[in-house]
Amino acid sequence: MTSSLKTKAAKGVFWSFFERFSVQGVSFLITIIMARLLSPGDYGLVGMLAIFMSLSQVFIDGGFASALVQKKDRNQNDFSTVFFTNLGISCILYCALYLSSPYIASFYEQPLLESLTKVYSINLIINAFSAVNNTILTINLNFKTQSKISLISSVSSGILGVLSAYIGMGVWAIVVQQLSAALFRAFFSFYFIKWHPSFTFSRKSFDSLFKFGSKLLIASIISNVYANAYNLVIGKKFPAAQLGYFTRATQFMQLVSSNISAILTRVSYPVLSEVQDDNDRLISIYRKYIQLSAFVMFPVVMALCGMAKPLIITLLTSKWDSCIMLIQILSFGYILEGITVININLLSVKGRSDLVLRLEIIKKIIAFTILFISIFFDLIGICIGIVIYDNIALVLNTYYTGKILNYGYVKQIKDVAPYLILSILMAAITLLMGEFIENNYILLIADIMFCIVFYPISTKLFKLYVYQEARDMCKPILSRLFQGKKS
Repeated sequence: MTSSLKTKAAKGVFWSFFERFSVQGVSFLITIIMARLLSPGDYGLVGMLAIFMSLSQVFIDGGFASALVQKKDRNQNDFSTVFFTNLGISCILYCALYLSSPYIASFYEQPLLESLTKVYSINLIINAFSAVNNTILTINLNFKTQSKISLISSVSSGILGVLSAYIGMGVWAIVVQQLSAALFRAFFSFYFIKWHPSFTFSRKSFDSLFKFGSKLLIASIISNVYANAYNLVIGKKFPAAQLGYFTRATQFMQLVSSNISAILTRVSYPVLSEVQDDNDRLISIYRKYIQLSAFVMFPVVMALCGMAKPLIITLLTSKWDSCIMLIQILSFGYILEGITVININLLSVKGRSDLVLRLEIIKKIIAFTILFISIFFDLIGICIGIVIYDNIALVLNTYYTGKILNYGYVKQIKDVAPYLILSILMAAITLLMGEFIENNYILLIADIMFCIVFYPISTKLFKLYVYQEARDMCKPILSRLFQGKKS
């Protein structure tokens, strides 16, 4: 990796981490407060709408964001065409959800869902306004500006959400928080970025971007249907509170796993796209991202597994204790997400969206088979099925990586094995500590302190490559920050 590209990547990783975890830190705090004020059933109601909202958002994007990043000669016509396409599709989908709201409420046997759907789905139209701006920032690896936008939006919407919950608005407090967050993001994205669409729509641009993005669109649709099928099935088969436990457990996992995965995806995709025609440089950078993903994600996910009990009881109270076992089981699936996603990223970078689609079809045939079997069990059985699928997905995703760059499953596991072993050992020790410390507050503090000390020291003692690489990447950025504060 050249020094300039390495510097851009380092800055991208740093600011993307800052943006994600400053925002998620605020969101996490807001969630804790609101979870104390609201019931699991309130979150279950919103969870029932997840599949409709998520799938609609995939249709709005249509793979255009990835196509814009991958395209080298993109121009104003491309950006404007995508903007008006997103806006048009979002309006159509909102109307469809508005008209379908009575049937959604009838399916779940929850009358309140009719009005919730009509209001909550306004998010689709609002998000369409900021989609292209976010893509521009990703192309430029400008995650510093994204940090500003996201942090301001999260704090402002969080305050409104908490106030709404406090005055007794119930599930509507969640809707207020989500809608206001989308509005703030849209407003500040135009304020900070200064990009505005031209009143043009290029059919040539649309066809070019859709040719690449359409396969990613279909793959994303399949993936999102599967990801949200659990909310659909659990919401139909179990009481709303059970879906609330499941969504809270997955949200805890996504706070660490999916956010780290998203960070590395956002940074690695444009960086890898710059060297897509040089296989030697591509595999060198790609391998570093795989190891960096393991270095960061494995210990964080396993720490969450180990301290799940004191964390949930301390932060959310004992009314949410049904989440504990779910989190511990799901951690063994979510721990692989970063590596799994980066493998798919590489296929997109190489322009092989056809292989991405092929893999999604194969994986989801397997996934829905596992889901069909697991619904005959309780929530624990369903979570075990998710973990089984996640492990199978990694094996399948690394197949074409091995074919294209000779860096398949065995080589990737060999590279990440040291981080996996240390992380599992750390989780085992934190679980063991729970047998000797009864007070959950003291146990939580002891678990956090142990994890903070154990993992960095272990990686340094064993002289693991990425420890040094990560430290070297952060040094120049941190030094500039501190110099800036002094000046």
